[in-house]
Amino acid sequence: MIEAEVRGPITNRRVLAIAVPIVLSNATIPLVGIVDTGVIGQLGEAAPIGAVGLGSLVLTSVYWIFGFLRMGTVGLTSQALGAANRAEADALLSRALMIGLAGGLMLALLQVPFFAAVFWIARGSAEVEALARAYMEVRILSAPAAIAVYGITGWLIAHERTRGVLAMQVWTNGVNMALSAWFVLGLGWGVEGVALATFIAEWSGFALGLWLCRDALARPGWRDCARVFDRLRLLRMAAVNTDILLRTLMLEVIFVSFMFYGTALGDVKLAANQVLLQFLMFTAFALDGFAFAAEALVGSAFGARDRARLRRAAVLTSAWGAGAVIGLAALFAVFGGAIIDLLTTAEDVRAEARVYLVWMVAAPVLGWAAWMLDGIFIGATRTREMRNMMAVALAVYIVAALTLVPLVGNHGLWVALLLSFVARGVTLGLKYPALEADADGPREAAA
Repeated sequence: MIEAEVRGPITNRRVLAIAVPIVLSNATIPLVGIVDTGVIGQLGEAAPIGAVGLGSLVLTSVYWIFGFLRMGTVGLTSQALGAANRAEADALLSRALMIGLAGGLMLALLQVPFFAAVFWIARGSAEVEALARAYMEVRILSAPAAIAVYGITGWLIAHERTRGVLAMQVWTNGVNMALSAWFVLGLGWGVEGVALATFIAEWSGFALGLWLCRDALARPGWRDCARVFDRLRLLRMAAVNTDILLRTLMLEVIFVSFMFYGTALGDVKLAANQVLLQFLMFTAFALDGFAFAAEALVGSAFGARDRARLRRAAVLTSAWGAGAVIGLAALFAVFGGAIIDLLTTAEDVRAEARVYLVWMVAAPVLGWAAWMLDGIFIGATRTREMRNMMAVALAVYIVAALTLVPLVGNHGLWVALLLSFVARGVTLGLKYPALEADADGPREAAA
């Protein structure tokens, strides 16, 4: 079975079989927020809309801190598969589930001080705070499921079973939207109804994820305590996940500070930047599929210590990613103005966003190397390099922003952001030859 999964030829069809379901899966993500906002908006009051938006933003942001679980699980599992070590791949599922469930349980148990800190930082009206607290008190009870799904997702991607990831995403989002409409519009449960719908959807999505992993649960590796709790393997997983966590936090610093810089440039520029950031989100959603394909294929090649396969995986997935970014750049160049008009009806914001649209045309092309090399380095679990090169990119961004924003305003802010992409791509690119050379070394995942 392992031979069929990871030793077969790396073809365009195989890359697309991994990538397309991820792209489709990502396309469903914005629908949940749209439906929840639309449903709660039918109550005719502003406070419930603000409460759901605030509560959802806070919890989603905190959950994403555990995004390292998906990335680390992909790299380690795909390498175990490449090394023909099925027992280790199954044990990694258990470790990922334990980390996810424990992390979510910790958040649920610490919700009182957590909520206190949230509402001390994000102060709103008494009504919004009360409703947001009611929403979060329900939703946080599904935190173990929501975070553990990151691990399941990574494990499925490593097995190139991205149709399962798509099924899990469609099921969770579909249940969420259907129950939100029923609980709020049919039963009149308001904000708590939206939260309860998400709670049920996330736990049912977790259950579906376990069912999709049933083949692993039917084998002994996942419950082999000596292997699952092996000290060296746990330390390796901790090191990989810590590096990815630090890298992700630095990336968050870049985007959060980008928004803070925007506040000093005026409300119209801030709003225009928020509209244009949706172009970057769209680009990330489109490229994720090919970056995830790189994670799985590079990881399995690295685990097998097959340098030629690793290079083919890196080149083929990156070529598809390049095609995607060229298409996106062309799309933004031709239809960017129309997309802006769909995202906002404010004429001053529309006009301001068009001034900086050129950077959205450049962003996919300039960010291509960073996105694809992230996938390649995750697959090879070269996370220390990812962490260090992100630190370089953060430094480049800070220096560029401090230098250019006073000189050319918002243009300088966008240039600083794109320079951070370029810095990440260039520095990781310089590290790639060493990564490829390491593929000739002894197997790490076979132990």
